[in-house]
Amino acid sequence: MSERGYLRHIYRCNPPITERFIPWLIDNQVVGWLRPWLVEKLNECPNVFKVGKKQVALVAQLDDFHRRSAALADVIQWLAQQKLIASPMGEPYPVTSEGREAALCIMDRSAAAYFGVRAFGQHLNGYVQKKDGLYMWLGRRASDRLIFPGALDNMVAGGLPWNVGLEENLRKECMEEAGLPENVARQAVPVGLVSYNRVAERGYRPDILYCYDLELSPGFQPQNTDGEVESFMLLPIEEVARLVRETDEFKLNCNLVVIDFLLRHGYIGPQNDEYLELAIGLRPPLGAGLAVHLQ
Repeated sequence: MSERGYLRHIYRCNPPITERFIPWLIDNQVVGWLRPWLVEKLNECPNVFKVGKKQVALVAQLDDFHRRSAALADVIQWLAQQKLIASPMGEPYPVTSEGREAALCIMDRSAAAYFGVRAFGQHLNGYVQKKDGLYMWLGRRASDRLIFPGALDNMVAGGLPWNVGLEENLRKECMEEAGLPENVARQAVPVGLVSYNRVAERGYRPDILYCYDLELSPGFQPQNTDGEVESFMLLPIEEVARLVRETDEFKLNCNLVVIDFLLRHGYIGPQNDEYLELAIGLRPPLGAGLAVHLQ
């Protein structure tokens, strides 16, 4: 794989999966993927999990949203107390084999990757149209961030908790991360999504990012209010494209959001050798690369 080009970022977010993951089911639906060490540990929770040779299932007695959610919260707290997973963040994520609205229960965001559940986020491209062309606002992540400290980021990006609607959460993230007032944030245009399947330190990540474009006035200056962004910069779109194409400056999944923008706005066209693979590769099916062998 070339050390330059856009396509390498697709590959890095969707690498070949060479380690073993065991499917986790609720109500006969695969909702997550577990590493063997976690499956072994869940054997100690027979009132919550039925552990088989080829799969793990939530026990049938946990037959509604609230019972499942409460049982998972107890397990997550138990695992965190043993320092086996990260401490709970108090931010509920849906556990689902489909969309957010079809959630079978919720679990704390801190545990999502360990359990290999589908996570959702929102990323916004803030751009400015000047006389000499299009410019894009980028954020530089704070140096104390746990993941990708100091890396470049989209102007606004954040996770999507279970108990908040899409529009409400986007407005909240816009204010916290970039100081965007509500009347401006409401002008953001939903432009689709990108997805990816990668193995991270904590576990399997079959994630979906809802993408938005927002044209801003030339005089606007983002102001971070939650400490997650160290600084902002306004760059010509050609320079943004170069940074994605030739460097690893961006947080890994943010590359996908920028590539999607470049495709939609014609900065990467069909004449580019990578065009077809890029257009297809931005939205792989979630769970791609994992074989399902159920009992």
